[in-house]
Amino acid sequence: MYILGYFLQALSGVIHVVLMTAMIVVIARAVLSWVSPDPYNPIVRIINQFSEPLLFPVRKRVPYMGGIDFSPLIVLLVIMFLDNFLVPTLQTMAYSLIQGA
Repeated sequence: MYILGYFLQALSGVIHVVLMTAMIVVIARAVLSWVSPDPYNPIVRIINQFSEPLLFPVRKRVPYMGGIDFSPLIVLLVIMFLDNFLVPTLQTMAYSLIQGA
């Protein structure tokens, strides 16, 4: 069972890195929305391409609130919840499987 424990431990580490990367991308997208960046800049295009799949489903469900886009805030809250719930849960499960072997 210790192999499954090490797998869960590695999986929790990968999930943490992916969630933190997504958080950085969403924050960068929000900061870019405050200024007028060049839409043809490669970095701006990459940030838009990575953040749009995260933000679009929320934008479809959240009503338009007078010029304020709450979708980055909602996505950041979901990312923080997953990082604070899912990652420690997987680490605890991994620890219990490793210690039980």
